[in-house]
Amino acid sequence: MPNQPSLKDVHELTLVDPKNKKAFALKDCETRGDKLFENKKDAKASLEADALAINDLQDALFASKAGSLLIVLQGIDTSGKDGATKEAFRYTSPLGMMVQAFGKPTEEELAHDYLWRLHKVTPRRGFITVFNRSQYEDVLVVKVRQLAPAKMVEQRYEQINQWEKMLVENGTRMLKIMLHISKEEQGVRLRERLEVPQKRWKFNPSDLEDRKLWDDYQAAYETVLQRCSTSWAPWHVVPADSRTRRDAIAARLIRGELEAMKLEYPDPGYRPEQYQID
Repeated sequence: MPNQPSLKDVHELTLVDPKNKKAFALKDCETRGDKLFENKKDAKASLEADALAINDLQDALFASKAGSLLIVLQGIDTSGKDGATKEAFRYTSPLGMMVQAFGKPTEEELAHDYLWRLHKVTPRRGFITVFNRSQYEDVLVVKVRQLAPAKMVEQRYEQINQWEKMLVENGTRMLKIMLHISKEEQGVRLRERLEVPQKRWKFNPSDLEDRKLWDDYQAAYETVLQRCSTSWAPWHVVPADSRTRRDAIAARLIRGELEAMKLEYPDPGYRPEQYQID
């Protein structure tokens, strides 16, 4: 068995406590993750064990149709939303699994309310869906870039809370993860995207414009974490400077959510003695 931190320890490090969220400060959150994993060898072993368990649990979820799981991944550019998803679900069958990325809204999406494009791709029973970016773009990018009136943005925090509550009350379990990276590490990864040919396609000059607004984005994230960590859908802040530790911590949280669903394979009623297979 790998040397894994308990789910309780992971929650103590990452959870934005809904009962004490007003006292939360993003600057107090670490970005390294070495409090849970002293070395990357332990993190890799933990990730391997959890990725295998996630596959088994997802199989039981798909078979039983006992609810669904929506994973919201948010993080500033280069924090690792793609990487964390890839590693946590490295063994998971694509059957019953979906990843939905959200970019700039289309003309059709802008003709609806801002939650419309999200609601139509929430997971149906038996499925896991990962949102790569999410409803929170409308109180992050939209707020920092001033793409909507401040009064409208202010209304959205509670609208999002109530929308998430409706999903949870109707059988969708929700795990919200912010991948927390330092400005220094982001600089390293942006340079890597430019210098490594296989990663250059990921580089976007607009990322440098957002980097200039680093403090504004940090403040916007802190407001999101304070206003939208609820008892039905709390936030977790996962250190993301170390890719290996980031992935291992995220996998621990995902496995914990699936185990909390207490999944069991359904009994179809068939018995071996009823049938003879030639």
